[in-house]
Amino acid sequence: MSLSYELVQPEGGVPIKLWTRGVPVEPEARQQLANAARLPIVFKHIAAMPDVHLGVGATVGSVIPTLKAIIPAAVGVDIGCGMMAAKTTLRAEDLPDQLGPLRAAIEQAVPHGRTPRGRDVGAWEHPPEPVDQAWAQLAPDFDALCERHPRLRQTNNRKHLGTLGTGNHFIEVCLDEADLVWFMLHSGSRGVGNAIGTHFIELAKQDAERHQRNLPDQDLAYLEEGAEYFGDYVRAVSWAQNFAMKNRELMMAQLVATVRALIPKPFEVQVEAVNCHHNYVQREQHFGQEVFVTRKGAVSARRGQLGIIPGSMGARSYIVRGLGNPESFESCSHGAGRVMSRNQAKKRFTVDDQVRATQGVECRKDADVIDEIPMAYKDIDAVMAAQSDLVEVVHTLKQVLCVKG
Repeated sequence: MSLSYELVQPEGGVPIKLWTRGVPVEPEARQQLANAARLPIVFKHIAAMPDVHLGVGATVGSVIPTLKAIIPAAVGVDIGCGMMAAKTTLRAEDLPDQLGPLRAAIEQAVPHGRTPRGRDVGAWEHPPEPVDQAWAQLAPDFDALCERHPRLRQTNNRKHLGTLGTGNHFIEVCLDEADLVWFMLHSGSRGVGNAIGTHFIELAKQDAERHQRNLPDQDLAYLEEGAEYFGDYVRAVSWAQNFAMKNRELMMAQLVATVRALIPKPFEVQVEAVNCHHNYVQREQHFGQEVFVTRKGAVSARRGQLGIIPGSMGARSYIVRGLGNPESFESCSHGAGRVMSRNQAKKRFTVDDQVRATQGVECRKDADVIDEIPMAYKDIDAVMAAQSDLVEVVHTLKQVLCVKG
């Protein structure tokens, strides 16, 4: 029986299993995976998802199990970044013929983007009551963290809760195969998560220097149990992941309220797919061993567990059910995965290309979003075919409206 993955054995490291049949993988990403595989803390093997591509230190689309240690740069700086999707009782015909006013209303309701100087449009000026209530639950643990690491206090925290961010973060209105309306969004722990990630990546590098660790890449510096900042990082990353989860819940509530205000027909909303992270670390049991599993651009796909695999702005997205494949550490891809950098996309494509690629989708079609053009991503259908033993498709979604950060 042929394997569903490619097996690579780097010299001096654990094996790498790549679910990338029919999907391009750049040589630099393979090298990055091999670097991680050579770390002494990695358990059993590394799993690479079909959307795998070059990242900072660790490869995006990788699942890295570690023993009694965590690599902060593998978790990254968008800690807890992930997806949330909600199925509604609305049908395609219930949506207005012109979706421009609805997009404008959503953009008005949820802060997004970033202003480098002056008033930041991506943050609340005065957070609404639900945000303050959510922050009140998060604040005590954050205050305790800031006592140990005071630089984290001077971050965008409370004013970023319930906001979208920039880059590939988005809010979408989609239709499924039965023409039912779904709401879907993608965001993480915002400015405060970035600050936590950056801070502990620096501390891990300092720890590696003190212990003279011979690392294949300085960005793979890790914190071991017993190290001075290991416990702080575990608490900080857990807090940031909670922030990210709450961030998506607050945005979804804002989105639902905004649509209700514009569409006269009453409708119900249910969370059909879990509010799932795809940049995170947690303790799990695999192959009889308790390990820290870092999913950098990967989603948990335990048997029966629902997840979300989004395509690009002009492609399909999928609600999936995990098949619990032990070889992938019960994981699947987190999206299509980039085939080129943002700068490459801006140089290669034009606004006209963006207009053509997003035909039929109510979204921005200007020079500032060319880096998110669908052609900058892998073919989502090829990505899904490569992981047919990791997940099964439950719903296929096509966006009709997209708000980009």
